[in-house]
Amino acid sequence: MADNLFSNWKTVPNLISFLRILMVPIFVFLFRNSHIGWAVFVLFLSGLSDALDGKIARRFNQTSDLGKVIDPLADKLTQIAIAIMLFIFFRKGDVAEMVWFSWIFIVFLAKEALMVIVAMVMIGLGLRPGAAEIYGKVATFVFYGVMLLIIGFGPQIGAFSKYFTLSTSVMKILIIISALLTIMAFFSYVPDTVRQFREKRAREKSFGAKE
Repeated sequence: MADNLFSNWKTVPNLISFLRILMVPIFVFLFRNSHIGWAVFVLFLSGLSDALDGKIARRFNQTSDLGKVIDPLADKLTQIAIAIMLFIFFRKGDVAEMVWFSWIFIVFLAKEALMVIVAMVMIGLGLRPGAAEIYGKVATFVFYGVMLLIIGFGPQIGAFSKYFTLSTSVMKILIIISALLTIMAFFSYVPDTVRQFREKRAREKSFGAKE
């Protein structure tokens, strides 16, 4: 599995994915130090490069097994960072309804953290984490869009809220929609993951029976 994973890994899409992973601590640093405008820019750049690396991989036939792992890993690390930052921000905020509502960001955090752990276990067992299904792609697209709107125009937090500010109600509705899509995306990965574990177990039983 390891040999296959790193075969043909020197590609432009993989470089972009590595850069997206490096953007995660940069985003966290900017957000934590109240450079919200720059944090929005880094987040936008990350989302744009996410769309770009896939197009380059398909257009120039630069798909690789490593790319199928680090591309979603970059997504998950980015989403985990955003969820943690927004959870902390709204927990410490002055808007009472957002203090309790901030717990919804744990949905995003739990889903992405669990998928990272499962993917690491699968790779360790010689299995291959499933590629993003349509639900996963839609959920990721909506997540980036909603979080950009919140960090850009959300009450208290918006980098550009002096020009336009989302109401708290609209912000909550957008977050709920994104959370529901995230849950649907999670369950869309379950059948393939379960199938791979069952097939591995069946192979091990078959091999043991032959011995």
